[in-house]
Amino acid sequence: MDLGLKNKVALVAAASRGLGRSVAEELAAEGAQLVICSRSEGKINQAAKEIAKTHGAKVLAAVADVSNPADVKRLTEFATERCGRIDILVTNSGGPPAGPFESFTLDQWEAATKLLLHSSVELARQVLPGMKERKWGRILNITSIAVKQPVDNLILSNSLRAAVTGFARTLANEVAAFGVTVNNIMPGYTRTERVEQLAQMMAEKQGITPADFIERWEKEIPMRRIGEPREFAALAAFLVSERASYITGTSIPVDGGWIKALM
Repeated sequence: MDLGLKNKVALVAAASRGLGRSVAEELAAEGAQLVICSRSEGKINQAAKEIAKTHGAKVLAAVADVSNPADVKRLTEFATERCGRIDILVTNSGGPPAGPFESFTLDQWEAATKLLLHSSVELARQVLPGMKERKWGRILNITSIAVKQPVDNLILSNSLRAAVTGFARTLANEVAAFGVTVNNIMPGYTRTERVEQLAQMMAEKQGITPADFIERWEKEIPMRRIGEPREFAALAAFLVSERASYITGTSIPVDGGWIKALM
């Protein structure tokens, strides 16, 4: 299937590793030009070199903290100056700390809000004028299965990723007539450093090994395994493609059947 991504310009946030990196790899394989960012100059430059070498794609690296509006503005200006436009935006960031409600201060709530909600809002704010002018654009937010079925001990993520979903669903209606789609993709337990870190933390609290804790997760998943980043990236590439032009305002899980809800 030709996804119609050849020579499209995609900005993928937090793409030095994990799900962001896997999405960047998939888009490069489909012929897109990439601008990728992370907070680590060394890691993002290395990722750009590896993706370009593997896929023969044009890949530009930028250092940016997406929780900082000034960095977001500088990032999008860099992408526009170097590539002429931004056709596709994939919002993404690291996750906030795990823990129960009473363990977090107001400052920690504000930091998590900037990381998850404000970053998505500001990235969209910067790219939308150009997308609307060209009558074509794709915005895809990487959220979490926690949006539909909250995960224990992740109150910051559960709360704020749900806020991103409300923002995106409303924005989708506002920009649909301009040929711009806005969707969310909800990763389940996927083999990333973030999931491994959560497993390590939870295992230590319960006095078991991380492997034992991951096995507990796998027993909750109908497929009896955690996902691989490439499986997540395949859907992401479709949702930002030409072929997905009539899909907007959706939140789609990639979770092996973990979510129990009907819809």
